[in-house]
Amino acid sequence: MSASSVVLLKKTEVAPAYEWYVDLNEFLESQSDVPGAHNRFQGIVGSSRALRAVFDQVRIVAPTDSTVLIEGETGTGKEVVANAIHENSNRRSRPFIKLNCAAIPLGLLESELFGHEKGAFTGAVMQKLGRFEAANGGTLFLDEVGDIPLELQAKLLRVLQEQEFERLGSTHTRRVDVRVVAATNHNLAARVAEKQFRMDLYYRLNVFPISLPPLRLRPDDVTALVAHFVNKFSARMSKRISKISRDALEAMKQHPWPGNVRELQNVLERAVILTQGDVLQIPALPSHMPIRRDEMTLAEAEREHILHALEESDWVVGGRTGAAARLGVKRTTLVGKIRKSGLSREMAHGAI
Repeated sequence: MSASSVVLLKKTEVAPAYEWYVDLNEFLESQSDVPGAHNRFQGIVGSSRALRAVFDQVRIVAPTDSTVLIEGETGTGKEVVANAIHENSNRRSRPFIKLNCAAIPLGLLESELFGHEKGAFTGAVMQKLGRFEAANGGTLFLDEVGDIPLELQAKLLRVLQEQEFERLGSTHTRRVDVRVVAATNHNLAARVAEKQFRMDLYYRLNVFPISLPPLRLRPDDVTALVAHFVNKFSARMSKRISKISRDALEAMKQHPWPGNVRELQNVLERAVILTQGDVLQIPALPSHMPIRRDEMTLAEAEREHILHALEESDWVVGGRTGAAARLGVKRTTLVGKIRKSGLSREMAHGAI
């Protein structure tokens, strides 16, 4: 049995009256004695075999300047791993710049990447540095790199190979020293076969691939994640929650978690809000079964449809692959409907 799945029970002189719960504080304390439970990668929680393989890959590639491609489902912690690579590299004292390529409208993405000169296009009232210049000497994290349009991929390939580019509206070639860490939840090889992604760019990005395991394949890490997040949220809300029932913990280990660690984090934050006392009260876990449309009102059906589109787009509203495009409505229209429906989600990046 792995150390992360060990259940620590309160010791008592008489018959074990508290066997029904796990003491999360004792669990956290116990991790100091578990080989491999602690690592230098801030934010990465767990010690399962699958996660230790990721640690090993990060340790190997971090000191180099090689391009890294992080692959994994939504919510598996790709940004956290990218940050760990940067913090364990020789560039740690230089900038770590992030860009979600799926969240930027097509017309602005080139400017965001490479910058523009004053007057380069309508609305360009002043000069702007792009993310490559901002990351000079450091690391640029390109999240959802598979959503970069084909017409921009050639320019990205050039800066990866030559470390040079031109701002929009300029003929002056600028040189940078940037390490690129990219991430995607797409199968880029399949997109290459579909001619939606350049083969040469794919191979240039795929120098050192790291595949992140979904949470359902590392249930031994659930206890550590629960303890981590409950401790974090309890401190933030000035609560003293230190226990969870064994049945609730086992249910969380068995849950498929299609949203991975991000979904677990959100469930635990809601649980801490609802808990009165020191035993964590877990709300009913979603069954992830489709809701019958004939049992819903029109407003409920629309709300559910919007929620599904938001989850499918990782809560990105605008852009070519955002929820608005999926639903065939304007971004402003969708924002209004989201507010009216009371839908919300905190875009927090926590542990993996």
